[in-house]
Amino acid sequence: MNLQERVNAGSRERPNILLIVLDTQRADRLSCYWSGEERAKRPPTSPNLDRLAAESTLFERAIAPAQWTIPSHASLFTGEYPSTHQTVQADVELSPSFPTLAELLKLSGYTTVGFCNNPLVGILKNGLRRGFETFYNYGGALPTRPAEGNPLPQPFNRLIAAYTQFWRKLSYPIQNAFARSDRLFQLALQPWLAPLWTRLVNFKGNTAASIADLNRYLQQMARRQSDPRSPARPFFCFVNLMEPHLPYWPPEPFVQKFAPYFKSNRAARDFLRQYNSQPYRWMAPLPEPLSPLQAQVLSDIYDAEVAYQDHLLGSVFETLRSTGLEENTLVAVVADHGEGLGEHGFVGHAFVVYEELIRVPLLLRYPGHLPAGQRITTPVSTRRLFHTLLEAAGFSPSLSLSQNRPFQVSLKIRREIARLSLARTLAGEDPEQGTVLSEAFPPHLLIRAMENRNDQLLRERACYDTRRALYEGMIKLIQTGERSSLYDLSQDPAELRDLLLAGHWDPQADPGQLSPQTWLAQLQQELRRWINWAESRRPSIAPRKVDVESDSELVQRMQELGYLDSVPLTRLE
Repeated sequence: MNLQERVNAGSRERPNILLIVLDTQRADRLSCYWSGEERAKRPPTSPNLDRLAAESTLFERAIAPAQWTIPSHASLFTGEYPSTHQTVQADVELSPSFPTLAELLKLSGYTTVGFCNNPLVGILKNGLRRGFETFYNYGGALPTRPAEGNPLPQPFNRLIAAYTQFWRKLSYPIQNAFARSDRLFQLALQPWLAPLWTRLVNFKGNTAASIADLNRYLQQMARRQSDPRSPARPFFCFVNLMEPHLPYWPPEPFVQKFAPYFKSNRAARDFLRQYNSQPYRWMAPLPEPLSPLQAQVLSDIYDAEVAYQDHLLGSVFETLRSTGLEENTLVAVVADHGEGLGEHGFVGHAFVVYEELIRVPLLLRYPGHLPAGQRITTPVSTRRLFHTLLEAAGFSPSLSLSQNRPFQVSLKIRREIARLSLARTLAGEDPEQGTVLSEAFPPHLLIRAMENRNDQLLRERACYDTRRALYEGMIKLIQTGERSSLYDLSQDPAELRDLLLAGHWDPQADPGQLSPQTWLAQLQQELRRWINWAESRRPSIAPRKVDVESDSELVQRMQELGYLDSVPLTRLE
């Protein structure tokens, strides 16, 4: 019985869908992913998610299709790999040929709403907000919030709403420009400007405010859906939280719990303060390894951010329980990507496809329809959430999009939903033939900003090359341009021993094991097949590239607002 049949058999109502994306969340930093030995050594980072995991199906090896926000969200919303949707740069807009998850659920009768903290999803004109009837954006200079989220009396509320709407019309193009213009992006990397845009411009959004607004929304929907006179439609609610993203400033109680030395260690405090103000360092390859203290500070403060976000999330799960929504709400918790904390010579999430970036958490909770407490060890791509959620919603192939769009929702999409839903994996099937792909296309804007500082290091670390990872069971191929690496994750989960290098493979240890060269030939052939397949699915209408450099009107507006002056930005160091 597939998931849609389970829904139909268990309830006449279609489920509400709550999709929570934990931006920049590594799987190995949530305590629900720890072994018993790890749990005994350190305090839990995610007690609320741990409780949810006990009631959910947990995927131990969920793989993000990409290593950073935009391409990974595009895959979550379309079900396609980056090589297909091609939305892999900040100046690219998703092709209208791809129906998004929100569009299809809206056509299926769902109310669609977003609560988003990441400006790359909430502000940039990249097509990721298509299909949302309401979208609240907590990042950027002028966040949008529900009226109930403003504590001022109603007359003042309306005046402030009108005022901020006026300035938002001016600020959104400016914020788009900073994310897409070489000159402005280089300016944004300056240490003197970083505190302005990270705090005053809400670079990380406002996790606490977005969760408070989400709780109010859930309470409202519970009341409306329980009204027998006019029950509300089921809802699809997308939530993006980015607390674990740099810069780091978790509240003091969480710092004390996970980094008790921090308050008394001046060197630790100085390092983090400097690191928070130097956004270039968040993304560039490390010229030399972090010192033990630096590595410990980043690791521990990251955990403190994870724990703080989990603390806030606890109220959402309590709201679901107290309102009764949890009985007919499918909760999906996933990350768009992880974070490098100095492993393999990289920090951040710009370039590589090691486990710390692309192995992410994935939990699915739907009482009575998905098994509780089950852990799936088969590698799966998080792009399959697209198919899973549409199947649970009972998506109908008879629906079609408006005639002014260059595509129709077809039976082909419906067949892919049935084949690629994660319910197939729960049933013991293997729809992707044992292989999962992840792709890291170098972010061009970032590369161009870095070239002025250390072009040689970029070339030494192959930052200009596209990286791809292909999994077959526990064997992982990383293809970086023409260079290959091979890892056995069952023996080497930290990817420290490339089996293609001399001395890293012992044929006597497992006489039945294939040789690295045999694995390499097999996986490279499989990788070529996957790339050819993904590229063959590209639509005839290519994604639109947005050009901000030549927009003289926008540049003039930015100068009038004080964002630009006569300083030649390309010369800034």
